[in-house]
Amino acid sequence: MNGRIELSRRRFGDKDQGSECPSDPLVDATEAAVSVGVRQLCCREGTNARSFDRGRENLKHAAQITVGEEQFRLLVESEGKAVLKASADEQLELDWSASQCKTQAPDGKQVTRIYASADGVLVPTTTQREKDKRRSTVLEKRRKMSPQERKKLEPLKAVKKGSDQSYKQIYLTCFYDQNHKHRLVGVTSKKVKGLKRLLKREAARVHLRAADERLGIIDGAVCLRNNLDELPVETILLDFYHLSEHVGEAASRTLGAETPAAKEWLGTVLHTLRHEGYDPFLQQLLDWRAPLRGNKRQAADDLLKYVTARQEMQRTLCGVRGREARFWEAAWSHSA
Repeated sequence: MNGRIELSRRRFGDKDQGSECPSDPLVDATEAAVSVGVRQLCCREGTNARSFDRGRENLKHAAQITVGEEQFRLLVESEGKAVLKASADEQLELDWSASQCKTQAPDGKQVTRIYASADGVLVPTTTQREKDKRRSTVLEKRRKMSPQERKKLEPLKAVKKGSDQSYKQIYLTCFYDQNHKHRLVGVTSKKVKGLKRLLKREAARVHLRAADERLGIIDGAVCLRNNLDELPVETILLDFYHLSEHVGEAASRTLGAETPAAKEWLGTVLHTLRHEGYDPFLQQLLDWRAPLRGNKRQAADDLLKYVTARQEMQRTLCGVRGREARFWEAAWSHSA
């Protein structure tokens, strides 16, 4: 993999039947295939780079493997499609299940606990303009080749239709345990209906019902809540980090960005929610809103609208001990 290999072959000849080298078919078959290790390296570099050309260059410097940009792209995309197909066909076996997600409850009793979460993220897509540009680049490279080199190349396939936007929303799901030792991440681009199917399928794969405690955790989006309600979870928690972002934005709009007053108020109200409950938290927000006018009153109204629409998830958030109060950040692999 890191250097040139020289082979010496023995050729047999006959004046009537010609010559033959028995090792040639084996060498040709090996040369035509791409090893598992090389495919893995291509996928790692391809997902970490901003473009296939940059990923190809990184692969060359990291592993001394020279691959054309088009071949590199085909390798990465084919491996990704193969994984998605295997997952959809339930061919990917798991080495863990919900019954293995053991942890200690606040009362000292050992229980099995698993979290189910989902989120929507924007990912870059290839537009029709970018596809046309890529095909023009490939054709230009082929025109510069000699006729003998072009004969060895396979005909180009028809250009598939590109995206109408530079970014599209996809949905990610994650099932994980308290200690973050087990994790199952799923992805779908099939909008909300695809998210519902993905959640049900992944829940069945981890045997979600086998856990003593089954908890959902989301950022508060209505569509995510509706889909998690389809699963056999006991309760759904509001992600504390997303909630604190909304409260922090309101503090900046009313008390000034990064001011001591804004930081003090933010810390006070979040502490109240976590340790005293939703009702005292809501009362503090109402007292804070009362003297505000104009744009500051509007900022307070926006926060209250967000908070009151999700009060049930915040009531379960109060006093949470030994459980997650926010997404496990490592669960989300947005570059995947």
